Amino acid sequence: MTLHHDKYLNDLKLKFESYAPISTTSWQLIENNIEIKSIKKGELLLRNGQIAKEIHFVGKGALRAFITDTDGNIYNKNIFLEGDFAGSTASLIQQTPSDFAIEALEDSILININYKKYRELIFQNDDLKNFYIAYLERNWVIEKEQREISIVMENATERYLDLLAKHPDISERIALLHIASHLGITPTQLSRIRKSLEKDL
Repeated sequence: MTLHHDKYLNDLKLKFESYAPISTTSWQLIENNIEIKSIKKGELLLRNGQIAKEIHFVGKGALRAFITDTDGNIYNKNIFLEGDFAGSTASLIQQTPSDFAIEALEDSILININYKKYRELIFQNDDLKNFYIAYLERNWVIEKEQREISIVMENATERYLDLLAKHPDISERIALLHIASHLGITPTQLSRIRKSLEKDL
Protein backbone atom coordinates (compact mmCIF):
# COMPACT_ATOMS: atom_id res chain seq x y z
CA MET A 1 0.00 0.00 0.00
CA THR A 2 1.62 3.25 -1.12
CA LEU A 3 1.42 6.60 0.67
CA HIS A 4 -0.98 7.85 -2.03
CA HIS A 5 -3.16 4.77 -1.59
CA ASP A 6 -3.34 5.50 2.13
CA LYS A 7 -4.52 9.03 1.29
CA TYR A 8 -7.26 7.76 -1.05
CA LEU A 9 -8.39 5.23 1.55
CA ASN A 10 -8.51 7.96 4.17
CA ASP A 11 -10.53 10.15 1.79
CA LEU A 12 -12.99 7.28 1.34
CA LYS A 13 -13.22 6.78 5.11
CA LEU A 14 -13.89 10.52 5.63
CA LYS A 15 -16.57 10.33 2.93
CA PHE A 16 -18.31 7.49 4.76
CA GLU A 17 -18.04 9.29 8.11
CA SER A 18 -19.48 12.51 6.64
CA TYR A 19 -22.78 10.61 6.52
CA ALA A 20 -22.61 8.39 9.63
CA PRO A 21 -20.05 7.16 12.21
CA ILE A 22 -18.29 3.95 11.10
CA SER A 23 -16.73 1.52 13.59
CA THR A 24 -13.16 0.27 13.19
CA THR A 25 -14.49 -3.26 12.63
CA SER A 26 -16.88 -2.18 9.88
CA TRP A 27 -14.21 -0.08 8.20
CA GLN A 28 -11.89 -3.10 8.15
CA LEU A 29 -14.64 -5.10 6.41
CA ILE A 30 -14.96 -2.34 3.79
CA GLU A 31 -11.18 -2.27 3.28
CA ASN A 32 -11.21 -6.03 2.72
CA ASN A 33 -13.67 -5.64 -0.16
CA ILE A 34 -12.09 -2.86 -2.20
CA GLU A 35 -9.63 -2.62 -5.05
CA ILE A 36 -7.56 0.48 -5.90
CA LYS A 37 -7.19 0.82 -9.65
CA SER A 38 -5.58 3.29 -12.08
CA ILE A 39 -7.39 3.94 -15.35
CA LYS A 40 -6.43 5.95 -18.42
CA LYS A 41 -8.29 8.88 -19.96
CA GLY A 42 -10.91 7.57 -22.40
CA GLU A 43 -11.24 4.18 -20.69
CA LEU A 44 -14.80 2.93 -20.13
CA LEU A 45 -15.69 1.64 -16.67
CA LEU A 46 -19.24 0.74 -17.62
CA ARG A 47 -20.78 0.31 -21.06
CA ASN A 48 -24.34 1.09 -22.04
CA GLY A 49 -26.30 -2.17 -21.62
CA GLN A 50 -23.77 -3.69 -19.20
CA ILE A 51 -24.88 -4.76 -15.70
CA ALA A 52 -22.97 -2.76 -13.07
CA LYS A 53 -21.02 -4.73 -10.46
CA GLU A 54 -19.05 -2.03 -8.64
CA ILE A 55 -19.32 1.36 -6.96
CA HIS A 56 -16.41 3.63 -7.89
CA PHE A 57 -14.98 6.23 -5.50
CA VAL A 58 -12.90 8.84 -7.33
CA GLY A 59 -9.62 9.21 -5.44
CA LYS A 60 -8.05 11.28 -8.21
CA GLY A 61 -9.27 12.31 -11.65
CA ALA A 62 -12.60 12.81 -13.38
CA LEU A 63 -15.32 10.61 -14.88
CA ARG A 64 -18.47 11.26 -16.84
CA ALA A 65 -21.71 9.30 -17.15
CA PHE A 66 -23.19 9.76 -20.61
CA ILE A 67 -26.25 8.68 -22.56
CA THR A 68 -26.29 8.03 -26.30
CA ASP A 69 -29.66 8.40 -28.02
CA THR A 70 -30.90 6.41 -31.05
CA ASP A 71 -29.52 9.07 -33.42
CA GLY A 72 -26.06 8.80 -31.89
CA ASN A 73 -26.27 12.11 -29.99
CA ILE A 74 -24.39 12.07 -26.68
CA TYR A 75 -25.58 13.74 -23.48
CA ASN A 76 -23.60 13.93 -20.24
CA LYS A 77 -25.74 12.76 -17.34
CA ASN A 78 -23.18 13.59 -14.68
CA ILE A 79 -19.55 14.50 -14.04
CA PHE A 80 -17.71 12.93 -11.10
CA LEU A 81 -14.58 14.41 -9.53
CA GLU A 82 -12.41 13.66 -6.48
CA GLY A 83 -14.48 12.57 -3.50
CA ASP A 84 -17.50 11.49 -5.57
CA PHE A 85 -19.08 8.05 -5.81
CA ALA A 86 -19.81 6.97 -9.39
CA GLY A 87 -21.87 4.11 -10.74
CA SER A 88 -25.25 3.14 -12.12
CA THR A 89 -27.34 2.90 -8.96
CA ALA A 90 -30.40 1.49 -10.74
CA SER A 91 -28.29 -1.16 -12.48
CA LEU A 92 -26.53 -2.10 -9.23
CA ILE A 93 -29.72 -2.41 -7.18
CA GLN A 94 -31.84 -4.15 -9.82
CA GLN A 95 -29.00 -6.00 -11.58
CA THR A 96 -30.38 -4.77 -14.90
CA PRO A 97 -28.45 -3.34 -17.89
CA SER A 98 -27.27 0.24 -17.39
CA ASP A 99 -28.90 2.96 -19.51
CA PHE A 100 -25.65 4.92 -19.66
CA ALA A 101 -21.88 4.50 -19.90
CA ILE A 102 -19.13 5.79 -17.59
CA GLU A 103 -15.85 7.05 -19.08
CA ALA A 104 -12.67 8.51 -17.59
CA LEU A 105 -12.17 12.16 -18.63
CA GLU A 106 -8.68 12.17 -17.08
CA ASP A 107 -6.17 9.55 -15.98
CA SER A 108 -7.82 8.55 -12.72
CA ILE A 109 -7.34 6.52 -9.56
CA LEU A 110 -10.46 4.77 -8.32
CA ILE A 111 -11.39 2.74 -5.28
CA ASN A 112 -13.75 0.06 -6.54
CA ILE A 113 -16.19 -1.53 -4.09
CA ASN A 114 -17.85 -4.83 -4.99
CA TYR A 115 -21.55 -4.01 -4.67
CA LYS A 116 -22.79 -7.54 -3.91
CA LYS A 117 -20.36 -7.93 -0.99
CA TYR A 118 -21.06 -4.37 0.11
CA ARG A 119 -24.82 -5.12 0.27
CA GLU A 120 -24.12 -8.14 2.46
CA LEU A 121 -22.06 -5.95 4.83
CA ILE A 122 -24.88 -3.37 5.02
CA PHE A 123 -27.35 -5.98 6.26
CA GLN A 124 -24.84 -7.35 8.79
CA ASN A 125 -23.66 -4.02 10.27
CA ASP A 126 -25.98 -1.27 11.52
CA ASP A 127 -23.42 1.53 11.13
CA LEU A 128 -22.97 0.70 7.43
CA LYS A 129 -26.74 0.51 7.06
CA ASN A 130 -27.03 3.98 8.64
CA PHE A 131 -24.43 5.30 6.18
CA TYR A 132 -26.30 3.77 3.23
CA ILE A 133 -29.64 5.26 4.27
CA ALA A 134 -28.10 8.71 4.92
CA TYR A 135 -26.28 8.60 1.57
CA LEU A 136 -29.42 7.68 -0.38
CA GLU A 137 -31.47 10.32 1.40
CA ARG A 138 -28.99 13.10 0.74
CA ASN A 139 -28.04 12.18 -2.85
CA TRP A 140 -31.19 10.59 -4.23
CA VAL A 141 -33.85 12.62 -2.42
CA ILE A 142 -32.56 16.01 -1.24
CA GLU A 143 -29.88 16.76 -3.85
CA LYS A 144 -31.88 15.18 -6.69
CA GLU A 145 -34.81 17.45 -5.85
CA GLN A 146 -32.48 20.49 -5.68
CA ARG A 147 -31.00 19.61 -9.09
CA GLU A 148 -34.45 19.26 -10.63
CA ILE A 149 -35.52 22.62 -9.19
CA SER A 150 -32.33 24.33 -10.40
CA ILE A 151 -32.91 23.11 -13.97
CA VAL A 152 -36.37 24.72 -13.93
CA MET A 153 -35.69 27.80 -11.80
CA GLU A 154 -32.05 28.75 -12.53
CA ASN A 155 -30.71 29.96 -15.84
CA ALA A 156 -27.63 28.40 -17.44
CA THR A 157 -25.30 31.09 -16.05
CA GLU A 158 -26.46 30.36 -12.49
CA ARG A 159 -26.01 26.61 -13.02
CA TYR A 160 -22.48 27.22 -14.36
CA LEU A 161 -21.62 29.43 -11.37
CA ASP A 162 -22.96 26.74 -8.99
CA LEU A 163 -20.68 24.20 -10.70
CA LEU A 164 -17.67 26.55 -10.43
CA ALA A 165 -18.39 27.11 -6.73
CA LYS A 166 -18.11 23.35 -6.14
CA HIS A 167 -15.22 22.75 -8.58
CA PRO A 168 -13.29 26.02 -9.31
CA ASP A 169 -10.75 24.33 -11.63
CA ILE A 170 -13.23 22.27 -13.66
CA SER A 171 -12.88 24.33 -16.85
CA GLU A 172 -9.09 23.81 -16.78
CA ARG A 173 -9.47 20.04 -16.42
CA ILE A 174 -12.48 19.07 -18.50
CA ALA A 175 -13.35 19.91 -22.11
CA LEU A 176 -15.98 22.64 -22.35
CA LEU A 177 -18.21 20.45 -24.52
CA HIS A 178 -18.54 18.00 -21.59
CA ILE A 179 -19.31 20.81 -19.14
CA ALA A 180 -21.89 22.26 -21.55
CA SER A 181 -23.57 18.88 -21.96
CA HIS A 182 -23.62 18.44 -18.18
CA LEU A 183 -25.36 21.82 -17.84
CA GLY A 184 -27.85 21.00 -20.60
CA ILE A 185 -26.62 23.73 -22.98
CA THR A 186 -24.54 23.90 -26.18
CA PRO A 187 -20.78 24.63 -26.18
CA THR A 188 -21.56 27.92 -27.98
CA GLN A 189 -23.93 28.96 -25.19
CA LEU A 190 -21.31 28.08 -22.56
CA SER A 191 -18.68 30.07 -24.46
CA ARG A 192 -21.00 33.11 -24.43
CA ILE A 193 -21.63 32.71 -20.68
CA ARG A 194 -17.89 32.50 -19.96
CA LYS A 195 -17.16 35.61 -22.04
CA SER A 196 -19.96 37.52 -20.33
CA LEU A 197 -18.63 36.55 -16.88
CA GLU A 198 -15.08 37.59 -17.84
CA LYS A 199 -16.39 41.05 -18.85
CA ASP A 200 -18.07 41.39 -15.45
CA LEU A 201 -14.85 40.70 -13.56
